[in-house]
Formats: sequence, structure tokens, C-alpha cells
Amino acid sequence: MQRDLVDQVVQAAASVVASGAISANGHGNVSIRVPGAEEMYFTSAATLKGLTSGDVVRVGLDGTLLEGELPPIQAAVVAMHTALYAERPDAGCVIHTHSPYATAHAVAHTGIDCVIEAMAMFGLGDGVPVTRYGPRGSEQAVANIKSALRPGVPAVLLANHGVLVFHRTPEMAVAIGGVVEEAAQAAVNAAALGGAVAVPAELRAAALQRAMAFDRAGTQRA
Repeated sequence: MQRDLVDQVVQAAASVVASGAISANGHGNVSIRVPGAEEMYFTSAATLKGLTSGDVVRVGLDGTLLEGELPPIQAAVVAMHTALYAERPDAGCVIHTHSPYATAHAVAHTGIDCVIEAMAMFGLGDGVPVTRYGPRGSEQAVANIKSALRPGVPAVLLANHGVLVFHRTPEMAVAIGGVVEEAAQAAVNAAALGGAVAVPAELRAAALQRAMAFDRAGTQRA
């Protein structure tokens, strides 16, 4: 195995846990695509909490286990990750969690609208769609994920299951997961105040452009 990629998977798992965008038991999985190869490194433990290098396996993008041991509970969702890499050639990392508020939307079969500015800034201006339900890791579930994906939107809710996020780098994928969970929580909390009000559609692109302008300007120093 490539030690640097193993370390990246372990660090990404630790970052997800630190972000709080995860269920109490820490269930989830992280994968990182191997650059220039039809392979990924994938978490084999049932929880992302306390993940170590021994909990990372090497899997072909055809689903074949190449190195390590993969228990049934994790093997069942390998196809969910490989399908994302097939559909999104630019994706370098896929993260799946049962983050509480995002999963609440998934259980309600309700997508998340662009209710916080950060969604527009992180490529979620069109909101986060929700799939139809399919048994965990089944061909039906994978087909439902593919049909729910939207161009340029790096996240999808899995009906009655959880959330799937992906991006070019592990750092960005972790950030996307945090933004999705924050928006989901805000929407649930806002329901007690009459309901969340989405960012006006015509201003979502402006929010992204303003963030990009500050990014191009770089760090300011006195």
C-alpha cells in the first residue's frame, strides 16, 4: 500500500469526526482514489472514530479487494464509492456518514435547499438532492444515486440511510460534509420559527463569486 494515501484516509476520517458531522457511533466510510490507477483506499472499520492505518484496505474500482480484510458491513457499500468515481472522474475522495440532521432529511425524503450562504460558496447553490430508497449497497441503490446526482453538486442524500459527499481533495470533501450538516441543522431548527428561507436564487452565484474573489486576493497581512 502507498503509505501517504493510507495516512490521508486516516486523517480524513479523523477530520470528519472532529467536524461533528457524524452520528454518535461514528458509522461511515471514507475512500480516496489512487491517482493514475483504477483503485481506491477504503476504510474497513464500521466506525470512523479511532480509525488507524490497519483499518484501510486497497480496492479496485471494479470492486475487487486487492489488499487487506474487508468485513461484510463495509463491503456492502463499496459499490457506492466506486460508482461515484465512475460518475465523477474529478472526484478524489468520497465520504459517507449518517450525520444526524442530514440523515433526518434523508429519512423524510426531503432535499436540503440553499438555506445558508456557505452552501452557495461550496458548490451547493442548487441544494442537496435526495435519492429514492434502495437496499444498502444494492444495484438499485447505486442506480438511484446515479440518477439523483446533479452536475456540479458534490453531495447527495441517501433516502432512509444517510449522506454521501465527494470532492477533488479529502479536505474539501470533509468541508462539504460539514456544510451539508450545518445547513440541515439550520433548516430543522428554523422549522420552529416558521421555516427556513432559502438564499434568493439570483444571489447564489453572487455569493460564490464574492468568495472566489477573496480567495484570489489571498491572505491579508498588516
